[in-house]
Amino acid sequence: MPADPSPRGAGETPLRRAADTTRRADPSPEARGSGTSAVEVRRSSRRRRTVSAYREGDRTVVLIPARMSEAEEQRWVTVMLDRLAAQESKRMLGDSELAERAERLAGQFLDGRARPATVRWVTNQNTRWGSCTPAEGSIRLSHRLQGMPEYVIDYVLLHELAHLLVPGHGPQFWRLLEAYPRTERARGYLEGVVAADRLPQLPAARTE
Repeated sequence: MPADPSPRGAGETPLRRAADTTRRADPSPEARGSGTSAVEVRRSSRRRRTVSAYREGDRTVVLIPARMSEAEEQRWVTVMLDRLAAQESKRMLGDSELAERAERLAGQFLDGRARPATVRWVTNQNTRWGSCTPAEGSIRLSHRLQGMPEYVIDYVLLHELAHLLVPGHGPQFWRLLEAYPRTERARGYLEGVVAADRLPQLPAARTE
């Protein structure tokens, strides 16, 4: 998965220009919960704009450009761990399971007030992750979400469920999502996917 290691703005850790290095990184609590026991970050001066990852025994190796900042390293380690986990999970939710998941999320985070009539996957949404029609009570999720981490799918589902109650993206809408603990993490994951899709020569994370 490619990364653009260019500076993003003020306050970011200065970019390194050192030789190749290897170090072990502590996985995030989410990563540890998914069964990842160790993460090894390998910096390469020959790698310019791409990030990749693969399993090596009981550890995950993440390959990044040597000039990437510490903040960017942490962000891309998280993204690549998520992508590997998604690739390794072959189970896809069907429409009925998606509807059951939406009902559970509405009960857990929206006091059961959002009651969609239909929840289904669609293949004609390439610029949006999800959509809803409050008048019909219908929710549609893009097929591009299939295979992504479940917390990301849950976030998009909850996002659309909230729209059944509040149509816009004002303060009232975002307050509804505050109860979901992975809102910011899921949004960051989706933003990373969008950013990566804009770059050429996307490498797939590989497993061993």
